[in-house]
Amino acid sequence: MIRCTFAHVDLGALESNFRAIEAFLAARTPAGRRPPAIVAVVKANAYGHGAGPVALALERAGATMLACADIEEGIALREAGVQVPILVFGALSVSDLDGLFEYGLTPTCSTPGAGKALQAAAQRHRQVLEYHLKIDTGLNRLGFRHDNLDRTLPELLAAPNLRCAAVYTHFATADDLAHPLFDLQLERFASARATLASRGVVPATVHAANSAALLRDPATWFDAVRPGLLLYGLAPAALSGVLAVRPALSLRSRVVAVKNIRQGESVGYGARYVADAPRRIATVPAGYADGLDTRLGGRGEVLVNGRRVPIVGAVSMDMLAIDASSGPVYAGDEVVFLGEQGGDRITVAEMASWIGSIPYEVLCRLGSRIERRYNRP
Repeated sequence: MIRCTFAHVDLGALESNFRAIEAFLAARTPAGRRPPAIVAVVKANAYGHGAGPVALALERAGATMLACADIEEGIALREAGVQVPILVFGALSVSDLDGLFEYGLTPTCSTPGAGKALQAAAQRHRQVLEYHLKIDTGLNRLGFRHDNLDRTLPELLAAPNLRCAAVYTHFATADDLAHPLFDLQLERFASARATLASRGVVPATVHAANSAALLRDPATWFDAVRPGLLLYGLAPAALSGVLAVRPALSLRSRVVAVKNIRQGESVGYGARYVADAPRRIATVPAGYADGLDTRLGGRGEVLVNGRRVPIVGAVSMDMLAIDASSGPVYAGDEVVFLGEQGGDRITVAEMASWIGSIPYEVLCRLGSRIERRYNRP
């Protein structure tokens, strides 16, 4: 059985976006310098697009490294056939670290506790383990504090089974062009690298730029950049005109039932929608178990037969209702939640605005029971 609610993922668009980023970097890199490498971020099931197929497509496109959230995600990428290096972003001090060695993953060291755990694991495996050192310059989540390195780093740098291969940081406000923290983080990162150099540590690779920083400021590019959302065809709103990319995912379903209701009758749980006139209501088999936010009821729209049709009533676990009174709608008609139909398009950013959220959340919440269908160029 094939559910009629599915996500279509265009791997050709994904590879095209990668090449667009590559060309953007090459065109703006000063003569005589090598453009930064691209570390493709595929965490959270590749932002809902499906980690395995997406990772392999990005590897084909030329990504020199992939990045994921934790060891388990890295293992899944290896089992999908990924060959390039895989960077694990997340905290590791309470993780089972054997997967790093068995699957050839590159850890981030972001706390003294993680450093101790990594040294013990590397010693047990009788290996010298390369890691990326994360510096906290103002996001205040993971990372060694930029202003406390003389106290926190000596034990890590002295670990005999660990080698610092790269240093990086992460911006908190790269998509806010007016916020002063962005420039302050760059200054703090420079100071942290100087502290490392004073201790004889000059990592071969430096990276900092997420999608927004990549578009905003070449000073953040260093040796590598880490695009995430941009690869999937979405740019931060404040930087949306800087580089043309196209969405790689659309979300579609079909009408399964249509019925007429009278004025004064309600639709769905809680009777939240009451018809102000006779209405034609269509049912679509998709709901919050598929990742569609309950706040779409009364706010969101879908495309049916090239027209925008409002979502009405409560979004339930497995289905929702749309007001199809504006034109012919029949069982079997295609419904587009995200994507293009008839010359109109509903974007991830638009859906996020309806529910007061962000594009990242809309994509990452797409449910596991939604089949991802891929076109492979």
